[in-house]
Amino acid sequence: MTVRVGFYGAGFITRYHTAQMERSGVGHAIVAVHDPDAERAAAFAARHGAAVVGEAELVQGVDAVYVCTWTTEHARLVERAAAAGVAVFCEKPLAPDAATVARMVDAVAAAGVANQVGLVLRYLPSFRWLRHLVHDPRAGEVLAVVFRDDQFIPDQGLYGSTWRNDHTKAGRGTLLEHSIHDVDILRWIFGPVTSVSATTREVHGHPRIDDVTVARLAFASGASGSLTSVWHDVLERPSLRRVEVFCSRLYAALDGDFVGPVRWRFTGEDEGVLEGDDLAVAVAEAGDTATSNSAGAFLAAVRDGTAAYPSFAEALPAHRVVDALYTSAAAEGAVTPAE
Repeated sequence: MTVRVGFYGAGFITRYHTAQMERSGVGHAIVAVHDPDAERAAAFAARHGAAVVGEAELVQGVDAVYVCTWTTEHARLVERAAAAGVAVFCEKPLAPDAATVARMVDAVAAAGVANQVGLVLRYLPSFRWLRHLVHDPRAGEVLAVVFRDDQFIPDQGLYGSTWRNDHTKAGRGTLLEHSIHDVDILRWIFGPVTSVSATTREVHGHPRIDDVTVARLAFASGASGSLTSVWHDVLERPSLRRVEVFCSRLYAALDGDFVGPVRWRFTGEDEGVLEGDDLAVAVAEAGDTATSNSAGAFLAAVRDGTAAYPSFAEALPAHRVVDALYTSAAAEGAVTPAE
């Protein structure tokens, strides 16, 4: 089966997903695109041999759609795809608030369509290896995690976003738009979050677009976490992350998102270091044989009629945590229940 795919949106993130699809090894054809920028839609269509179509027409004659528009359009387009019985991949964040995400979860569940959210960090061997280390019995109890995420504000440079500084389209700023990835990864590795506190700033002067968020998270396990998310103007620093984990018998640190390195040390053992392709090898040898290609996973799920991962439902708890963080920031950092 060749999976027929349509795209809502033909911008920067769409190019990322089409590149992933080309490397996926899953038979597919990009057959349709819709974008309010007619020139951009035409260029995308010419590049991929697709047709430029209307919004309603796009869900006809496709097996799956990618929703790669600004955030406040996601829910409406997801519901359109679900109503047409079409599988849907939606970029993160799913929506500006958890209540809308819950509605999207209900829509795809009622329609019975495959659904996947673009929380692609879960696919990276660097984060999968870090998770493996933390869950190794030798690690002992998780004590604390320190997570720093920074990039230049994406209305400039290679991102060149025309909407991420507009809260009517983006919803909010770096915490929601960018660090929904980080909150999801923190939950995925360390478990549910019971309470949070946070402060935010809007240094660039865009209303409701936070560009500095400093947060504290309390996990149900008893572990503590901190998250600092920053949008700055150092164009030489695109999206970069550093994560340090302190367990009773393990120290681990990850730098650089995609390729590491990851460094770790268990009590009584020499330091270990892995990066690049060696991380993927180590993850596979540890028994984690899942693909590192998120597009391939989605296309295979559509082809095979199986569940996609991570689903909208799996993304909902991270949105609830983000909502709680914004609630706390509005209350000058008051401790706020999360999940």
